[in-house]
Order: sequence, then structure tokens, then C-alpha cells
Amino acid sequence: MIVRFMHDGKIRGGSYSEENGIVSGGEVLALEDVELLAPCQPSKIVCVGLNYTEHARELKMQLPSEPILFLKPPSAVLAPGKEIIYPLSSRQVDYEGELGVVIGKRCKSIPAADAERYILGYTCFNDVTARDLQNKDGQWTRSKSFDTFAPFGPWIAKIDPSDVDIQTRVNGVVRQRSNTSDLIFGIPDLLEFISAIMTLEPGDVIATGTPPGVGPMSRGDRVEVEIEGIGVLENIVK
Repeated sequence: MIVRFMHDGKIRGGSYSEENGIVSGGEVLALEDVELLAPCQPSKIVCVGLNYTEHARELKMQLPSEPILFLKPPSAVLAPGKEIIYPLSSRQVDYEGELGVVIGKRCKSIPAADAERYILGYTCFNDVTARDLQNKDGQWTRSKSFDTFAPFGPWIAKIDPSDVDIQTRVNGVVRQRSNTSDLIFGIPDLLEFISAIMTLEPGDVIATGTPPGVGPMSRGDRVEVEIEGIGVLENIVK
């Protein structure tokens, strides 16, 4: 696992395992002795809408013929364990648990068959959304872009993303439960499609879409996104 953290007032990077803790610069640290940060600093966050078959059926929508994209700004990034701020302008803020793809090498117009060469690893992502503002605006920029609306982490893991379980819990109650085998557009096809539009830089994040069960959060809620082989991203709503 690739981690980024604060220790003794300094931002550091390293690797994490349950057996060894955090290893950084020859030093071994306990997880509880550091402050985890978002595991990378993206220049952009590219999000995919309506990318689970069962979610499309839940919404009674036709499956898209090509990926539906939108962007979140880097200012929306939130570290694991930090607070999601409920905007005063919204009355409904929803969770959307997702698998995040972290880019490892600069890429442009790459074929799907080469996609894995450009991926650093995978992380848990919560595409926090002000649903009432999304419905009001008819487009997604405002509703998706508030500060703290892009929590991801707790680290970056090397996994096979084609068949892993994903679930979202609110106060310990499972609200979303699915598997990435239900993705309409898989990771290689997404990289091919997105990189044909824009250059992807190291550290950029692709949020690959959310499964069925999206719903509202309230102030004080504890929201967890868990992905098999990665871990648990936890944040509190304030």
C-alpha cells in the first residue's frame, strides 16, 4: 500500500502493511502515530457517471453507449478521517462509494490494452454530491465541487479491479453493496476513452462510478467506503 502522511509536522510518503506498519525512509512508524493524508495530489479528478448496470436499472435509465464524464477540482480533495462539510446552500448531500484509479505515468491517447502500464494503483473514493443542487442546476459542476466533496484513501493498493466487492456504510449500516464486475465500462476502456480527450498526469484520479443504493447523509453521520483488497475510507459529516 502506498501512503502519504503527516508526521512531526512534515509531509512524508511510504508504504503500509498490517504486518509492518508504515515504512518511510528506513523508519518504521505505527499507523496510529501518523496523520493520514489523501494518498496523492491530483491535478484533476475525472468522474464517471452511471457506470454500474444495476444502478442504471435502479434509476430506470438506459445503459450509456459511452462513458459519461464530469470533473471535480483538486480543492475538493479530503483526507481519510477528515470531515465532510455540509454546505449551507444544500438540503440533501449524498454519499456515492466508488473505486478510484490513480494514474502513475503521464498518458495521452493510450489503447485499452496498455492501460495497466499507466496505473499506479487503486483507492476508495466517495463522490459526495449535493443532490438537490444537481437537480436544480441540470448539470453537475456546483453539486460535485464543494470543498471536502472528494474524500479518497486511505492508501493506494495494487489489486486486480475486475471483480472486487464494494460497499458503503452509514453509521455501520450497509447502504451500497456491489461488485466491480457490474461496471458497464471497465478500467482499461475508461482509460482509453478519457486519455483520448485529456492528458492524464501522475496522481490524477479517475472515480469509476457508483453502484445502486445512493442516498443522503446527515450531519454527524460516519460514512465508510470499503473495497475488497484496499481497505476502508472513513469520514464524518459536519
